[in-house]
Amino acid sequence: MKALVTGGAGFIGSHIVDRLINENYEVVVIDNLSSGIKEQVNKSAKFYEIDIRDKHIESIFSTEKPDYVFHLAAQMSVPYSVEDPFNDLDINGNGILNLLEISRRHDVKKIIFSSTGGAIYGNAKIPTSEEVQPQPLAPYGITKLLSENYLHFYKENYGLDYTVLRYSNVYGPRQLNAHESGVITIFIRKILANEAVKIYAYADEPDGMIRDYVYVADVVNANILALNSDSGIYNIGTNISTKTKELYDLISKISNIKVDLSIYPPRDGDIKANTLDNNKAAKVLNWQPCFSLEEGMKQTVEYFKNLS
Repeated sequence: MKALVTGGAGFIGSHIVDRLINENYEVVVIDNLSSGIKEQVNKSAKFYEIDIRDKHIESIFSTEKPDYVFHLAAQMSVPYSVEDPFNDLDINGNGILNLLEISRRHDVKKIIFSSTGGAIYGNAKIPTSEEVQPQPLAPYGITKLLSENYLHFYKENYGLDYTVLRYSNVYGPRQLNAHESGVITIFIRKILANEAVKIYAYADEPDGMIRDYVYVADVVNANILALNSDSGIYNIGTNISTKTKELYDLISKISNIKVDLSIYPPRDGDIKANTLDNNKAAKVLNWQPCFSLEEGMKQTVEYFKNLS
């Protein structure tokens, strides 16, 4: 069997590529390297440097004939999507539409789509289940929801199977690029360099935003399980709420380094609280997170220590 991974040179994508190869899949990677890092791509994978909006991707499908597509390539920054919503729509909207049109013409069996929980649900009651009506507060969430709707359209009209995985905040080794980096990566790099860190916080929650942090290996496992799942949408998170200040305390404890903290008001598009209910994924995909925040953080801090 052959799998094609868009964004396979990126943080999550490169981990999925490694796992697929370990599962004896032939793997093809397409990535324009705008945020991905080619050195992260497994040497056993076949690599094409190309943008997901490029019509020439069809020739890759003709040559490689993938059975499955893992779609991770995207504009992934919430603040950037607020600054330039037109480009966010171009990349995320036209990108998936190009991929879907080509996939249906080349008999792809299934698309596994990496979506987002927090940016789609908005300021919903936590923990948030898949039954909650999406209320995205930034263009990034809007284009992810648009992509999900396109997937549903292609399933209903052309029989193209799909699974949507709505991630909480993913972290772990290889989260190197500034566009991909979440607060954990930023905190680790600054703390290891003995630099002060910022916390973005609402006035009534001075310890920062409330988030659900899921380790990258657990996300990869969800993607593999999705290969044999029914079409649907699944939250991939830990169901555990963590405040930004708690992250700082944990990283400081693991690294044995303390630095100064500064509090800043929230940025445009920042969601106050997001934690995902993962019961549906547990029941249907037989998925559950295996790594605690502390276990995942230890591995992530060690990875960044080894880079320096």
